[in-house]
Amino acid sequence: MTTKRSTNALLGYPDEARLLIINADDFGMCHANVEATFRSLTEGVVTSTTLMVPCPWSPLAMQLLRANSEIAFGVHLTLIAEHSTYRWGPVASRDRVASLLDEDGYFFLNSRSAEMLAGAKIDEVEIEYRAQIDTVVQSGLSPTHLDWHCLYDGGRPDITKLTQSLAREYGLAMRAHGEFAADLILSQGLPANDHGVLDSYSMVSKGKSDMYVELLHLLPAGLTEWAVHPGLGNAESVAMEPIGWDVRKADYDFVTSTTARDVINEEGIILLNYRPLQQRWNGQG
Repeated sequence: MTTKRSTNALLGYPDEARLLIINADDFGMCHANVEATFRSLTEGVVTSTTLMVPCPWSPLAMQLLRANSEIAFGVHLTLIAEHSTYRWGPVASRDRVASLLDEDGYFFLNSRSAEMLAGAKIDEVEIEYRAQIDTVVQSGLSPTHLDWHCLYDGGRPDITKLTQSLAREYGLAMRAHGEFAADLILSQGLPANDHGVLDSYSMVSKGKSDMYVELLHLLPAGLTEWAVHPGLGNAESVAMEPIGWDVRKADYDFVTSTTARDVINEEGIILLNYRPLQQRWNGQG
């Protein structure tokens, strides 16, 4: 990310402070994900999570969030259903968001995301995004931010701008995965990631803990975010994701380890969630 504006000053930290958000994406995707994410939040170093409202296990995830109001969480805006045998579709009525659906009435597979983005009508994206956010808000929960499932910064500039508009309307912050979104946010005097977002799916599973330790040692000044994907690696995990389940298990093993906490403490890294960013987005602090 080329922006030279650091978020540190906007959040009240000195320029040299090393700030890190560790967000567990995909909360609610399946039971193994819910269990692993909740343990990572309550026993590990994960500081934030994002809820996939359309997914089958989101009711349990929301129940846990209601019972543990100290957990900071966002809405993982979802237009992709990437598993070929474990599918989900819209929260809004299907006839209102037809351009977002495949021939079977589900969200598109990730392998067809370009096709979906080429045909998605922005007004239907807004209908579905609002339905997902409203489901959370109307249940009495208070999210901190918005981000996206599989589609970096929403996948299209107009979707990025729509999401920022929704974030401001609902009093939330927004993840900036790449330079376009970060510059859009920072140009308005709002905090955003200084160094982009590390997606744990971009890393190999073998030796992953060692790689995470090295990344902590090398963490630069400013705000960095890691998007991790904890999973238990049990039979459910393997059945849902025969190729890739080990990504989630390796994440879970590291973020719940004593090594992770020890290195963060030794390095003087400041762990954050999105609440301080949300306060600045709302003109507080």
